[in-house]
Amino acid sequence: MMKHKIYVAATVGAVALSLAACGNNSAASSPATAGSASAAAADSSAMPTVKLMVGGIDKQIYLPYQLAEGLGNYQKYGVKVELSTEQNGGVGAEDAMASGQVDMAGAWYIHTVDFQSKGKNVINLVQLSGAPGERIMCSPKANVHSAADLRGKTVGVTDLGSGTDELTQFIASQAGVTKKDYHTIAVGAGATAIAAIQRGSADCVMTTQPTVGALESKNLAVPAVDLATSDGAKAALGGAWPAAGVLARADWVSAHQDAAQKVVDALVDTLHWISTHSAAEIADKLPASFVQNATISKDQYVSALNTDKAQFLPDGIMPAGGPKVIFAMEKQNGVDTSKINFTDTFTNKYVDAALKLEGYSATTTPAGSNG
Repeated sequence: MMKHKIYVAATVGAVALSLAACGNNSAASSPATAGSASAAAADSSAMPTVKLMVGGIDKQIYLPYQLAEGLGNYQKYGVKVELSTEQNGGVGAEDAMASGQVDMAGAWYIHTVDFQSKGKNVINLVQLSGAPGERIMCSPKANVHSAADLRGKTVGVTDLGSGTDELTQFIASQAGVTKKDYHTIAVGAGATAIAAIQRGSADCVMTTQPTVGALESKNLAVPAVDLATSDGAKAALGGAWPAAGVLARADWVSAHQDAAQKVVDALVDTLHWISTHSAAEIADKLPASFVQNATISKDQYVSALNTDKAQFLPDGIMPAGGPKVIFAMEKQNGVDTSKINFTDTFTNKYVDAALKLEGYSATTTPAGSNG
């Protein structure tokens, strides 16, 4: 199973919230209405509690989960969300969700395919981004300008077997480079990825903002492959590559329809807010430690976000063709998808209800779904 690792504090956000409420949620069968959302927000005792672990909550590619809290959107839509994040050496967000340690995972959509190939019914409820948000960053000394140049190089990924590892394999294979043609090492993210380039133990690393900005500002690496924007993903991968989403076990969703709907409501509203506000305004709503730390300044963070902001979808709809691109990658990497129907890996039902609730228009051409 892929694990998109992060090396930050274990729990953020509403850490003082009750852990017991989720198990006592009523299994409402219809999407939230404007009236019910307002009533729940007014009476916090009526709010369900949802535990959501993110695969690296301080990464720009995963910022909507924390931004929703900064905007007060979880409270607005009547749900208490306990946010947590992966730790070095700890369980991955998607595995914590699949095992019942948390209710939802903020992770890549591709994990639904992996789980379903192993007989575990995990689905994606809302799609936050249409691109991985990753770049392959290479030392200028490595002379790597494309995936074809990875032959004979050492490439750092967050962890062996992680999403970045498998994505690197796929990118390389598209250029005729097999996994045996280059060497892979685990470098984590942030300071550890930077150190790998700095000391020369890796020629390249696949990483995201703000690490990308830090590498560039220190003149340690330049981008060789851009997967950070929808256009870059389409050029490199052949189509939209749905990345960050909200994953949950289908049985949990069935038993907690109301809570699931409210989380989606909050995140769809957050995506709309992202699409109508500047990178600087977004940064101001995030924890200060996310946007300014030992590796990057706030100005650099805002500049990077301004460049990559288009990876976030404005409406939460699974983009047309996206699942097929993911399935093609999984097949190329040896995952047996023969018994999986891509329409069973996600649903637009909750997003459609969220858009209707606020009167927002869907702008993404949707993939067909079973919901």
